[in-house]
Formats: sequence, C-alpha cells, structure tokens
Amino acid sequence: MSIIQNLPYEWLVGLRYTRAGKRSGRNSFISFISLISVSGIALGVAALIVVLSVMNGFQKEVTDRMLSVLAHIEVFDPRGTMPNWQAAMQDAFKNPAVKGAAPFVETQGMLLRDGVMRPAVIRGILPDEEHKVSDAAAQVRQGSLTALVPGQFNIVMGYALARSLGIGIGDKVTMLLAQAQTTPAGMLPRTRTFTLVGIFEAGHYEYDASFAFVHLNDAQKMERLDAPSGLRLRIADMHAAPAVAEELKASMAGGLRIRDWSEQNATWFAAVQTEKKMMFIVLTLIITVAAFNLVATLVMTVTDKQADIAILRTLGSSPRSIMKIFMIQGALVGMLGTLAGVGLGVLVALNIDVIVPFIEQLLGVQFLPKDIYLISALPSDLRWPDVAKIGAVAVLLAFVATLYPSYNASRVKPAEALRYE
Repeated sequence: MSIIQNLPYEWLVGLRYTRAGKRSGRNSFISFISLISVSGIALGVAALIVVLSVMNGFQKEVTDRMLSVLAHIEVFDPRGTMPNWQAAMQDAFKNPAVKGAAPFVETQGMLLRDGVMRPAVIRGILPDEEHKVSDAAAQVRQGSLTALVPGQFNIVMGYALARSLGIGIGDKVTMLLAQAQTTPAGMLPRTRTFTLVGIFEAGHYEYDASFAFVHLNDAQKMERLDAPSGLRLRIADMHAAPAVAEELKASMAGGLRIRDWSEQNATWFAAVQTEKKMMFIVLTLIITVAAFNLVATLVMTVTDKQADIAILRTLGSSPRSIMKIFMIQGALVGMLGTLAGVGLGVLVALNIDVIVPFIEQLLGVQFLPKDIYLISALPSDLRWPDVAKIGAVAVLLAFVATLYPSYNASRVKPAEALRYE
C-alpha cells in the first residue's frame, strides 16, 4: 500500500480512474465499457495464441511425418551415380552434426496390377542401413523391410498405394520404368515383376500413396547403374539442416550436389508461412477492434471527468500531466487485457489435448476424423517468441489508442469546464 502511495499523482489518479466508477449510473456504464475493452483485448490475444499454437502443431506434425520417410540431407553426384559413396560417407561423418548415412537409388515409374496403373517413386535402399536415416522400418504395418532381399525383386509400398492397386502381401505387381529398351517390337519401357512383401504407413498421404521401397541392388539392376545415386544423411537437429548442408558443401570433395529437406518441400513451407502471417494479421484485427473500444472508453471518461481535470489544472497540473493520467489509464487497461489474454491463451494451448476431447464428447462430434486427417488429436506447439510478439502488439495497439483521448484531455480549459458546475 505504501508503494502505491509513493507513486506520482498522475499514476494515482490514473489508477483511481481505472478502478472507479460505481457511484453513479454513468460511471458504472463507463466501467462496463472499460471491462468490455479489457475482455476484447484478452479474447483477441488468447485467440491469436491458440490459433498460432495449433498451426505450429500441425506444421510440426506434418514435418515429423515427412521426415520419417525423407532424409534430412541428400548428397548427389552430378554425373548421376556415386561410385565412391563410401569415401563420401566418411567425409560426411567428419561433420559432428551427421549421425547417420545410407546409400540409395531413386527413380520414378508405374506400378501395374490387373489393368490398374499407378505412378510411384521407387527408392532402392539397404534394409539393414535404412533405420539410420529414416523411420521406414518402424512404419511397416504388414510384412517387414528386411524381406527386401537382393535378387528376389521384392517391394514394400505405402498402404494407400497398395489399396489403390488392390494387392496384399504375397501378390505380384509389374513395375514399368520410363527408360526404354530395344526389342523386336520396337522401343518399349523396361518392366519387371515384383512381389509385395511389406506395407508401410507414414501417416502422410502423399508418401503413403506414392512411395515404394526395393532393395538397392534390385534398383540398380532396373536402372542399369553400377553404383548408388547418392547418400541420405540424418543429423542431430533437423532444423539445422540448411546450415549443415552449407557446411558439407564446403567440406566434402568432388563437387557434390547437396540439398536439405526444406529445399525438397520449399513450396509447402512457403504456403504454411504465408498462411500463418495472414492468420496473424486477421486475428490482430480483433485486438484492433478492442483497442477502438478503448478509445471510446477514454473519450467518455474524459467527458465525464472534465470537472476533475479543471480542478487539477487550477491546482497547477500541466497539460502534459493531464495527458499522462489518461495514457496511464488506457495503458493499464491494455496491459490488464493483454495479461489476461496471455494467461488464457497459454492455458488453452497447453491443455488443448484435454479441452478438445471434452468439447467433442459434450457436443457429440469429432473435429478430426482419423480416416480423413490421419490424426485424431488436435496438435498444439506453443512457442514463447510468438507469445511475446502477440503481447507486444496488443500493448502497442492499446498504447496508441490512448493518444487521441489523452491529447483531448490535455486541451480542456478549466474556466469552460467549471462554468456549469
């Protein structure tokens, strides 16, 4: 209490105006409008925090599922094959960020079964080494990745691809590659019959519907290659992949081409970032509307307190001090709304896995059907830099909203204000 009493009088009056207003109907109405302003700012801040957290959660979920199939970094030889891939692997491991490496061959082809044809990305791998660079082995739901034995021409494919072809474990499927071969009938695509020995589910439809794995040696025979196409690398921190890729470009010999996972999905990430920015702008408008309510509150307060302003002016208060009083009042309302919104938003974002199932059970609906979205729980990834940015924007808008009413209060003339008192 003593701390408050020792504050400058501008703060004392500003605090009094913020919490006063229950002696008359008009003052009560002003306090009600002030409460609406606080609530509007709080709801806007909370909504922005929750929405951005959910969007971050979806982005993280999709990224994790993509990287369960994709490598963090891929290394290619411009000549098409990498005969000295073992030496390149040793060079890559000299970078402490690299934790795993495996050779691969990748091509595109068509899979044919009973007149049904589907495009597919065919990746040749070493089954015993694949766990070092991806989670493909853990995602196999039927069969096994180790069933990819060289020379037997076995194949493991995504569940959506297998379903579209209408095949199961043990069935045969014909692979057609674009590279033509000369036959007595003319130029025809190269074909080979494969046996389905495994079905995986990555949880990302694009890969479940278009990816297939074969043994590295079988892929090389199909492509008529004498060496792998390149190396796939996994690093300790996937977010550091662009920086590590640049380091590898400088350290690895042979003029190799190196790309990280963000380059492979640049369009998708650009779209997500654009969507997040637009959502931030749209939801910031909610806070802006609440700030306009704050302008109305302060204008009404200035009109109601003209006699008080006149008395303070006659007692020696300067226009600057009067302006400061109402700026303090508005800023306190804005900060109170921001703090309430941050608290509410953080609470909801951290407990959204409990809140959403409760609402679903209460209303008898399911927001994310698993057969459509592949996930049944709403993901949330709260990032404190986003919270700080949202809070700063809300406080700034509240402060800007105080300028015009405070300036008008500083221009009140004591004689005119007291004429009819």
